[in-house]
Amino acid sequence: MKVAILSRNENLYSTRRLKEAGEALGHEVDVIDTLHCYMDITSARSRVRYHGKELPMYDAIIPRIGASVTFYGTAVARQFEMMGTFNINESVAISRSRDKLRSLQLLSRKGIGLPRTGFASKPDNIKDLIKNVGGAPVVIKLLEGTQGIGVVLADTAKAAESIIEAFMGLKANILVQEFVKEAGGADIRCLVIGGKVVAAMKRQGAEGEFRSNLHRGGSAEIVKLSREERETAVNAAKAMGLNMCGVDLLRSQSGPMVMEVNSSPGLEGIETATGKDVASMVFHFLEKNAKPNKTQTRGNG
Repeated sequence: MKVAILSRNENLYSTRRLKEAGEALGHEVDVIDTLHCYMDITSARSRVRYHGKELPMYDAIIPRIGASVTFYGTAVARQFEMMGTFNINESVAISRSRDKLRSLQLLSRKGIGLPRTGFASKPDNIKDLIKNVGGAPVVIKLLEGTQGIGVVLADTAKAAESIIEAFMGLKANILVQEFVKEAGGADIRCLVIGGKVVAAMKRQGAEGEFRSNLHRGGSAEIVKLSREERETAVNAAKAMGLNMCGVDLLRSQSGPMVMEVNSSPGLEGIETATGKDVASMVFHFLEKNAKPNKTQTRGNG
């Protein structure tokens, strides 16, 4: 197969591993900087151009689109879809997962376990907003935040009110969520490919840190999932329409709760923690599923 990885940096671990794994399996793999693509949009023959040349037809693309370039990155991915190229994660699905509010609403509609969440633009009663998610402590998140940035734990109602008022003063969109104390500053990252959990790790936040992000000093180890946790991760990926994603779960007294579904999950942490060759699994999925015009969103925007 001829495969393109849409990535801003070919030296990133995940991009490099995908390229190495694909080539080791006999595929031709190109890394294309998403922001240097430009689109030739015509009714007869839509194409993508890159560095002054028309890109060849690819059998499949693997989008590694950063949150800061979601709008343009999904536009490029959509152009490939319009050309009939198979996209492991379609543009509509990526857009769903990047919109925190929309993704929670979709997961809620499917009955998937979630922390109780409140969202408001200008609440007349901030106290009621906090009370409605179970009261302090609460987690307050910026809608546009990534990798733990813009996520604050408010221990008391007064602190929560002050933080919410501050964010509102900046005209920022926020989510207010219940704090799952029993999780103990840990979450579980499930890597889902083709409707199956292929790898999972437990991430533990550094001492005194409730966020478990590895780049914030957290640690990771392999973990055994329960049947309910596997089903929750698979159902979350299905609700988003993603063939490959990272699903972050919290272990709570009422069962697994989904915190986030990541359409461009990093491979370094989970490959290191589990010893599994996840990058090759991505190409095994493409080998079985990448067919011309096999794109759900083709022609549907």
